[in-house]
Amino acid sequence: MASNQHAVSRLTAIQNTLKSPPGVNPGTTLPFPVENSTLPFWRTELHEIDNHQSTPELPAKCDVLIIGSGFTGASIAYHLLDDNPSPPSIVILEARSACSGATGRNGGHCKPDVYYKVPKYTRMYGREAAAEIALFEASQVYSIKELVEKENIECDFNITRAYDAVLDEELAKSCKKEFDQLVADKFPTIKDIGYLAGPAAVALTGVKAAKAAFSFTVGSLWPYKLVTQLLALVVKKGVNFQTHTPVTSVSDSPDADGYWTVFTHRGQIKTKKVVFATNGYTAGILPQYEERIIPVRGICSRITVPENCIAPSVPYSYSVRHNAKGADYQITRPDGSIIVGGGRPLYFHKTEEWYNVYDDSKLIEPAVPHFHGLMQRTFRGWENSEAKLDRIWTGIMGYTTDLMPHVGAVPSKPEQFICAGFNGHGMPSIYLSAKGVAKMIRTGCAFEEIGVPQPYKTTETRLKDTSNAILDTIQK
Repeated sequence: MASNQHAVSRLTAIQNTLKSPPGVNPGTTLPFPVENSTLPFWRTELHEIDNHQSTPELPAKCDVLIIGSGFTGASIAYHLLDDNPSPPSIVILEARSACSGATGRNGGHCKPDVYYKVPKYTRMYGREAAAEIALFEASQVYSIKELVEKENIECDFNITRAYDAVLDEELAKSCKKEFDQLVADKFPTIKDIGYLAGPAAVALTGVKAAKAAFSFTVGSLWPYKLVTQLLALVVKKGVNFQTHTPVTSVSDSPDADGYWTVFTHRGQIKTKKVVFATNGYTAGILPQYEERIIPVRGICSRITVPENCIAPSVPYSYSVRHNAKGADYQITRPDGSIIVGGGRPLYFHKTEEWYNVYDDSKLIEPAVPHFHGLMQRTFRGWENSEAKLDRIWTGIMGYTTDLMPHVGAVPSKPEQFICAGFNGHGMPSIYLSAKGVAKMIRTGCAFEEIGVPQPYKTTETRLKDTSNAILDTIQK
């Protein structure tokens, strides 16, 4: 009876309002996945595991319980089992269908940041940490390639070059100045970066208004297919996977035997270790992250060209940087369609559309017109392509107030772990972060032994820091 009362009281608490930052989206409730979410292109070919429930009833106990079935949750489970002669019993709980959160709604990019934010990270965390972050992100492209090849995962994975085309003259000058400093400093990722200016930037990127462009190695893929095939693999190895099982709360402390109790609408599970792979929804069930990981809504689309029309090839990945407030990110798929996300300059000033918003059942309406005619406006030779918007959707990301993910052991919660808050930049950060968390779980080692950048470490100091770099970018 006490357990049921706990779950009911928590469900009631879900309806209570959060304290929002001054002037930002007052009345926001605790972030939980909503029903009737918009349909992303990635979920138009569903895997048989999409609505999987390994057993009719939830198991009573397990060694490790992972909350969330996106790239993070699937990767942690994979690393816990990979080459493990004594694997733990694992349960994965997902509130909706498999990979229905941020991973299944992103731009299909594995695009490391090897130069653009490096100066900011250097100012915030020092050169050594900034280099560690950039190298860590760059290595993920090849780590995912190795995973796809090792496990024969069919997900349209492709290594290509990205072009960051800068449209704003002042931003182009600023980026070039910072790039020159990285060259002078012999920053470790600089060897993979190319620079183009003026007419060359337009000619080689095809972006009409490009003032400058930077290029480097990236990957593109079908993220839902990667994750669902990973999930199928770990389920085959014995993981109990339960979709449509939202977690409502976790007990405040372990019992006398060291078990945490995880409460859901379908019952409860006792577990030795809890892993929060919950990204933008973390605060809904892990209250100390309430004002540190903020749900942020983004928008993405698919653009197609009629079969009877011929459009110039766009074989690369892109970020089209309109100004310092935002960029469009873009990949070309093997079927010739274009995935484009962004449009932020149209709505960035309307915080109620995106900041502290966890509802992905609605579009960001001010941004929708941006995606109509986007290819025709942006690229040379596309003016008569008849390219049109095929599908548009939203997704919820987890942004952190200090711009770094939270990875590692949850402070003051023994045997609880977090891998969340990837700031809309998870694909080049998650896989090896998840590997690090799995190592902590498997061996009991410290964060400093897992090969994850030090600024990612979740700490009590970070949780107590009341600064907010997300809001700072709005006000500048």
